[in-house]
Amino acid sequence: MQLLPFFCYSKEESGFLAPPLVSKGVAVVAVDYDTAPKGDIDIMVDQVRRSVIFIIQQYSQISGIYLCGHSAGAHLVAMTLSTDWTKYEVTPDIKGAFLVSGIYDLLPIVKTYINGPLKMTDEDALRNSPIQHVDKVRHWSEKCEIIIVVGEHDPPEFHRQSEEYFEGLKNAGLCIHYEDVPDTDHFNVIEQLTEGDYLLTQMILKMILRT
Repeated sequence: MQLLPFFCYSKEESGFLAPPLVSKGVAVVAVDYDTAPKGDIDIMVDQVRRSVIFIIQQYSQISGIYLCGHSAGAHLVAMTLSTDWTKYEVTPDIKGAFLVSGIYDLLPIVKTYINGPLKMTDEDALRNSPIQHVDKVRHWSEKCEIIIVVGEHDPPEFHRQSEEYFEGLKNAGLCIHYEDVPDTDHFNVIEQLTEGDYLLTQMILKMILRT
């Protein structure tokens, strides 16, 4: 299982998906956060939540926010959707979310090498596992359209977790879709967002431009 964004990738490196969206009038913001080992999982989640707040405070004229995350980034987006915004004294209008090849249950990685830099306990993993917070998503992101994406050749664990999270959100009555993208793996499923005619690029544009 690869969870690279917990450990690397700056906001500069993550901005590659911007051109096809910007060309259609969509403003794109790449969010930075302290990756492991500098930041632990609680810090990462909080920083992404605060980044969303910062954006709406700086750009009050925007009509809504759409979130997109890949791998560990999808985990952070999912955790953002479960946020109790009362502690932040503002509730962002998150209209859509794209969760691409994400991890939604952190417990299985606690005893793997991936947890070396993260140093998560079982309690940390449960507290920060989106699969544990479906009810919070229903409460705080009820009107958000969510698309869960996997690559056809993603590792089995990504398929399993994506399917389980999808079922949980669907059973909670949320507006949720599932997309298994043919002929893609864990990496090019997101890398192809540089292409304007790519399936996911078109799905993102369709969601944003119709609302």
